[in-house]
Amino acid sequence: MVSREPAPRASRAERVAADLEHEILSARLPVGAHLGRRSEIMDRFGISPTVMSETLRILRDRDLVTVRPGPGGGITVASARPQVRVGALDLWFQPSTPHPLDLFEARLYLEFGLTKAAFERADSDDIAAMRSASVAMRAATGAAQYFDAVLAFHGVVAAAAHIPVLEGMHQLVVTSIKAVLTRVVFVRHHKVLLASSLDVHDDIVAAIALHDQASFVDAINRHDQDLIRVDDPDRTPHTPQRP
Repeated sequence: MVSREPAPRASRAERVAADLEHEILSARLPVGAHLGRRSEIMDRFGISPTVMSETLRILRDRDLVTVRPGPGGGITVASARPQVRVGALDLWFQPSTPHPLDLFEARLYLEFGLTKAAFERADSDDIAAMRSASVAMRAATGAAQYFDAVLAFHGVVAAAAHIPVLEGMHQLVVTSIKAVLTRVVFVRHHKVLLASSLDVHDDIVAAIALHDQASFVDAINRHDQDLIRVDDPDRTPHTPQRP
């Protein structure tokens, strides 16, 4: 499930846990990094021992921290979450098998074939659905909502291919991605990347609607260019390109 910013009525412990989670993930703190002692974090956030205990319970349930009692102890980072960057978005995941990057790569190659089939087979209802999905992407107000809208857009394109078996496989991969996704945020200075992504998706729909092969190939290649980036360059897959 995608984690979003705490709701306005979230408890004090949930808000502090969200702040500490953001600190761990955005700074990419390594396993074992020291966050402080209980008393230090209580002073930092101005919270009571009861709220502190609930904050730690939330973070431990998410496998984010370990608490070591006694001298030399304190609160430390428990695990390093797998991270994938997709255009304007940074995404963090629970450790899983297969690795989240493998799920993204499977999605990428499924969409490669499905989008080509959609170009050849989409009817007027399919194109109308794609346009509606593009509108939903532009209307998204946050990173998590935008990511959901992107997945929904590609689900519509997959349906337009009219290959039920491959569409079902695509839905399974997307469901698997969502099942291990824990946090999604926009990268710093994301607005240019976001604007480009929105334009490219609109261009894909326009090319399919006009059945313009050259424009379609150009839009798909721009869409897939540097689609997935991670901290370890050896784990970044080569994206499929159409000649």
